[in-house]
Amino acid sequence: MRVLLQRVSRAEVRVREAGTSRTTGRIGRGFVLLVGLTHGDDEARLVWMAEKVIGLRLFSDAEDKMNLGLGDVGGELLVVSQFTLYGDAAKGRRPSFIDAARPETAIPLYERFIALLRDRGVTVATGEFGAMMDVELVNDGPVTLWLER
Repeated sequence: MRVLLQRVSRAEVRVREAGTSRTTGRIGRGFVLLVGLTHGDDEARLVWMAEKVIGLRLFSDAEDKMNLGLGDVGGELLVVSQFTLYGDAAKGRRPSFIDAARPETAIPLYERFIALLRDRGVTVATGEFGAMMDVELVNDGPVTLWLER
C-alpha cells in the first residue's frame, strides 16, 4: 500500500464524464491522500496506514512547530484512488502497472480503508474509484509525505 499525503488548506475532486464534471468531494484544512493498492495488501496494512495518517502531527502549533494532528485542528481527509502509484517506468517509455491491484481486489480494500478512517472520527471525502478525476488542491507548506507499508 502506498499513500502520497499532501497537507492542504483546501482541496476538491471532480469526476469527468460525458463532457461535464461533478464534484464528489471537497475539504478545507487537512490531508489529500492519493492511495495505491498492490497485491498482498490486507486488513493489517490498511489499519496500520489509517492509524499512521490519523496520528501524524503535521500542523503547526503556537510556536510554529509541527506538533498538531488532524483532530487538533479539525482537519479533514480527501481520499482518491491512484493505481498509477504502482507504475514502473524503469524500462521503456510506457509504465507497467502490473504491481497495482486489480479492481476486484482494490475496490474492497479502498472502501475498507475509507471506513477505517471514518471509524476514527475524521471527516472523509472521496473521489470515485476508476473514474477520470480532476483533483484541485492548495498544498499548505508545501508538506508532502510518501507513506508505504
